[in-house]
Amino acid sequence: MYKHLLVPTDGSELSNNAVERAVAFAREGAARITILHVMPEYIPPAFAEFPAAGQASFTEFTKATEESARIILDTAARLAADAGVECETLSVRHTQPWRAIIDTARERGCDLIFMASHGRRGLSALVLGSETNKVLTHSTIPVLVFR
Repeated sequence: MYKHLLVPTDGSELSNNAVERAVAFAREGAARITILHVMPEYIPPAFAEFPAAGQASFTEFTKATEESARIILDTAARLAADAGVECETLSVRHTQPWRAIIDTARERGCDLIFMASHGRRGLSALVLGSETNKVLTHSTIPVLVFR
């Protein structure tokens, strides 16, 4: 049915569980997957809403976020390889992860976005919103939310 899944991951436990399920789903349907990690953009301390003492320099921030992305994507790619699922990994920088997810799915020709729920409940979910809700609201590509 679905032949190319986009699987966004932030490396959290909930997201890692969704990656495992997406790999199994892809294996069962003989689909391929693209695993995406959206790295945050650097916000200079002068413009940060809550500047942190000792905030990393641009170079330190870039190096740390790229290393984190590499670890997250390598782990997910190993899961796919172990399951015999064709997998591509990609990391991008964006200020709006939900938009990067939708844009990547469209650009890569994905026919399903398979992602974790946000994990928040109650008032915090309403106030903070979630990237998953934003993807669900704005995507014209089907979205499967794993919880």
